[in-house]
Amino acid sequence: MPGPGDRGGRERPKNARGALRRILDYLMNYKYAVLLLVILALFCNLGNLLGPTFAGKAINAISPGKGKVDFDTVIHYALLMLIVYVASNLLQFLVSIGMMRISKKVAARMRDDVFQKLQTLPVSYFDRNQAGDIMSRVSYDIDVVATSLGTDVVQIITSLITVAGSFIMMCVISLPLTGCMLVTIPFSVIYTSRMRRKTRPLYARRSAAYGEMNGFVEEMFTGQKTILAYAHEEAVSRQYDQVNRNAADAYARADGMGMTMGPTMGFINNLGLSLIGMTGAFLYLYEIVSLGQISSFILYSRKFSGPVNEIANIINEIFSALAASERIFRLLDEAEEPADAKDAGDLSEVRGDVEFKNVSFGYVPGKTILHDLSLTAQQGKMIAIVGPTGAGKSTIINLLMRFYDVDKGAIYIDGNEILCIKRDSLRRSFAMVLQDTWLFRGTMFENIAYGKENASREEVIRAARAAKIHNYIMRLPKGYDTIISEDGGNISKGQKQLLTIARAMLYDTSMLILDEATSNVDTNTERAVQKAMRNLMKDKTSFVIAHRLATIQNADLILVIDHGDVVEKGTHEDLMKKRGFYYKMYASQFE
Repeated sequence: MPGPGDRGGRERPKNARGALRRILDYLMNYKYAVLLLVILALFCNLGNLLGPTFAGKAINAISPGKGKVDFDTVIHYALLMLIVYVASNLLQFLVSIGMMRISKKVAARMRDDVFQKLQTLPVSYFDRNQAGDIMSRVSYDIDVVATSLGTDVVQIITSLITVAGSFIMMCVISLPLTGCMLVTIPFSVIYTSRMRRKTRPLYARRSAAYGEMNGFVEEMFTGQKTILAYAHEEAVSRQYDQVNRNAADAYARADGMGMTMGPTMGFINNLGLSLIGMTGAFLYLYEIVSLGQISSFILYSRKFSGPVNEIANIINEIFSALAASERIFRLLDEAEEPADAKDAGDLSEVRGDVEFKNVSFGYVPGKTILHDLSLTAQQGKMIAIVGPTGAGKSTIINLLMRFYDVDKGAIYIDGNEILCIKRDSLRRSFAMVLQDTWLFRGTMFENIAYGKENASREEVIRAARAAKIHNYIMRLPKGYDTIISEDGGNISKGQKQLLTIARAMLYDTSMLILDEATSNVDTNTERAVQKAMRNLMKDKTSFVIAHRLATIQNADLILVIDHGDVVEKGTHEDLMKKRGFYYKMYASQFE
């Protein structure tokens, strides 16, 4: 399965304007606060724009060649400069703080949208995408967007106001000098436009490379024990060096290209400043402009060119934010699980009669896993599904739970086609114990009671006793109130599996799915749990996927799956008499 980095070499922002529009949609949730900040930014920049005018007037209070200085006028304008600059900086501080708070709220809302979206995506999405890449979108990419909103937006607003105000003031002071300033603007526009086309795909690749690195790190940390057991540390380190180098190279290419914009724009602006200096000297000699006007114009030209430089620099961060936002929005635009049919109903008073009728299915178009599969599971019967790895056993469960929908044929529960049953109602009709256990950070009690709302302490203890985990829990310092760390890292695999079995025992359903439910427990515990589970499965339709055939000898029906087909079916005794596929599997385990 290709990782995000495999896409990164070709990935380009496909719709930067659309991404920007959707980011602005998030900002519009706080439109009044943003409007207030824009007004404050306007007043802030107006104050800054008055400074050069006051400076020019102060300089004009000096009479060149005569040695006369109007100190009262100089002090007056100097104080006005001090007042407007202090007030402007205070307003700038308020605008920056306000925008940072808004960006945090936008990031929180965006993360909530992404998290809620993940709850609606089909299982196939998580099968196709690395967990680390998904986490990168939730954390890194949203942080990039939030940082850009908190800093770049303020700078863009203030820069645009400063550029517009400075240009107007320069025109008022001297049109010839303004013409000199405008000579360099086409060069700036052409250069910025070219760099934008070059840097945009580089930032998209950077985001993809970081997603690949996060996915690799998450995978390696999860399998750290296996890595140590096989003394594979050096090989993993070499792999990580390559992944890390790819991420670092992507970062260096993006930022290296972006960092050339600031110095180049500075060079272009300095050329403009040189033209202004030479032209201003001639105009002053012919008494067309005063020394104070030239000084004010130069200050305004710096205010004009400074924000242009800032825009050239922060535009790289904006491109990075747009590339990151597109990854977020692509996730938000992923197709959700198909909606339930309009006439879909709830399962009520479930008996547990299940039928597969001529079912065909493949995860990838053109590659069929199950071929014209038909089977019947009667109410209260135990159906064991066995077969070699990759035969299609888990696929049957995926279809039964509607994690995927069939390509052909139909599945019925109590005579109702499952496509006509609401998914939540269908899935609530099953209790599941999987080989890959899942626990969340919380108490022992909360993990066992996960599937049953308002479960009492007595019910939880009864389920724990049946699952043979009660004695272990009572030896813990806080018993059932002991906190399980994230993913059950502080308890063994066997204990985690017993907890999930207790969870299933507490969950009162008419049908059970057991996928190697006792694969991580010792033989003695397995016998005790199997006995308890037989009581649990009484009067319930049970689907049991098993590799250890000794655990399913009492099954009412055993289905032997090979390459997506039911090659044999019957009881243990019947299949052993046939001395066929099942017999060979059984003999290989007890040879």
